[in-house]
Amino acid sequence: MGDLLQPWHLLVVFFLFGFLVPVIFYLLMLQGALKKCAPTSRTMEPGMVWLLLIPLVNLIWNFFVVTSVAKSLANEYARRGLPSAEPAPGQNIGMAMSVCACCCIVPVLGALAGLANLVLWIVYWVRISEYSRNLDMPRFAVPPTPSA
Repeated sequence: MGDLLQPWHLLVVFFLFGFLVPVIFYLLMLQGALKKCAPTSRTMEPGMVWLLLIPLVNLIWNFFVVTSVAKSLANEYARRGLPSAEPAPGQNIGMAMSVCACCCIVPVLGALAGLANLVLWIVYWVRISEYSRNLDMPRFAVPPTPSA
């Protein structure tokens, strides 16, 4: 039997808390952003983001998710009459993130692309989270100022 704590136990713990838990929170955020969009504004069903958990498939599917989330948010912002800083919210950063993720499998370029992917992933997560949070805010009509 040996020791209770084997080296592979540490790898499992690192995988769960260092990788899987943040990815699940990220996917929950993406799903939530899509759920906040009206069904007519969505270009993807919210549950489809979970396909990003499939290894290697996620490299290609990420491009579709980024494009669909950007179009869905743009449609929803237009539907609600909200101003948006970008015509396709988060699409530029998301596409750069997706390209870096694909470059991670290139032997020499992998480490550098992986680091860039991590940074872009965090920036994309924050950006989409901000756009999603803006959809939670109630819209109040601003009364016109009385003319003197």
